[in-house]
Amino acid sequence: MITPTLPASPDVTESSDESLTNWALAARHGDSVAVDHLVRALHRDVLRYVSHLCADPQAVDDLAQDTFLRALGSLHRFEGRSSARTWLLSIARRAVIDSYRRAAVRPRLSDVQDWQLAVELAQPRGLPGFDDGVALLDLLAVLPDERREAFLLTQLLGLPYEEAAELSNCPVGTVRSRVARARATLVDLLADGGAPNSL
Repeated sequence: MITPTLPASPDVTESSDESLTNWALAARHGDSVAVDHLVRALHRDVLRYVSHLCADPQAVDDLAQDTFLRALGSLHRFEGRSSARTWLLSIARRAVIDSYRRAAVRPRLSDVQDWQLAVELAQPRGLPGFDDGVALLDLLAVLPDERREAFLLTQLLGLPYEEAAELSNCPVGTVRSRVARARATLVDLLADGGAPNSL
């Protein structure tokens, strides 16, 4: 077990990676002074990094705070294999990515008078529509449960076959076979106009 030793002078403006890592290891063991030194020493770096990644300057402080909340919540898992600075900046990167993901699914306000027309004009062209989605769901409903699950996990959700096998509690080869059979069944159904054949 690594016993952290804190630097004698807590100069938070120019802290070495070694002293930051020692503070993180001490904070991991419940040292509140080390937590304070760690946050003070890395706050400016996190703000700078987040502002570089984030397009919204108003969100920088919130993302930095989210970064430190995540880091303090997972400090018990920090083992010092990388420097505390690297570890914290990787958490900051994930916080920014998560904020982009949340923003992508959040509805946006529009100051356009005819918002319905604006939404219709903003829709991508040439993509499958609602009717195609309903038809796909109808076709998938015809598949046996294990084939449908394998197809959904790998083809629609994009999971690797290994993860799909782990989730399905079966070998990877079985998942590959189920996906291949599901594809063949779907192709047959589409060729026959959606009439289910023998599965």
